[in-house]
Amino acid sequence: MNEHVIHLTGENIQQILGEESFARPVLVDFWADWCAPCKALMPVLERLAAEYGGQFLLAKLDTEAEPQLAAQFGVRNLPTVALFKDGQGVDAFSGALPESEVRQFLDRHLPKAWDEDVNLAKNLMAEENYLEALPLLKSAYEMSDHEADIERLLIEVYIRAKRLEEATVLLEAIPFQFQDDDYRRLKGLLDLAEKASETPEIKELQNKLDGDPDNQDLKYELALQYHSDGRIREALEHLYQILLKNKGFRDGAAKTSMIEIIQSLGKGDSLAVEYQRKLFTLLY
Repeated sequence: MNEHVIHLTGENIQQILGEESFARPVLVDFWADWCAPCKALMPVLERLAAEYGGQFLLAKLDTEAEPQLAAQFGVRNLPTVALFKDGQGVDAFSGALPESEVRQFLDRHLPKAWDEDVNLAKNLMAEENYLEALPLLKSAYEMSDHEADIERLLIEVYIRAKRLEEATVLLEAIPFQFQDDDYRRLKGLLDLAEKASETPEIKELQNKLDGDPDNQDLKYELALQYHSDGRIREALEHLYQILLKNKGFRDGAAKTSMIEIIQSLGKGDSLAVEYQRKLFTLLY
């Protein structure tokens, strides 16, 4: 028996279900020696307890040795497996389920690898610290295989951080059947952010550049204004277009500005990676 498996008895049940279950989930396996399905299921549970490395405690209750406890829990079929959290039973199943279904049962209730990042990101969002929340949510989004709830948080952070293009891509990919009230809330936030991003300074520079599209000085000023207003992709693209024409623009000012913006995005940011590659290819 490994360190994450114990025998549940009348003597330790209060400590295990009343105290230990507040620290981690406790999976109680009700079994009997005469029960063949119990003997088939037990090694599966023990193997998972070892594999999950202490994320839950497996507590085996011999119903023949502890009939009063089994009766207290109303167990009628063997094997029965019940999950306890914070002193309360939260879910259960009966019968010798295959390992894949036992894993699904556990994964519904055990903490996910990305939960801590998501909770930290939510706290940062509450403090309006969206730039620090962004990499945490992006990592959680990938680790969770694009979980919908995390995707909604990521879209909101993109909008709040004025990364409107990324927000638009994710929002437009949500299927029609999932376009609920929260989707409409995010769509409204995005629409407002897009309107607010068209500042008088940007409009003036855009109009001037439309009339003189080869003016690299105007393009540079517009790039800086885009960056000031949080329109990072547009800022980087304008700087990149300048460098395509003139790598030494303003004694390296465009290159320096582009590098500084990329560095400000943080290591591993997808936008930073994209323009790091473009800049490297262009310069080297």
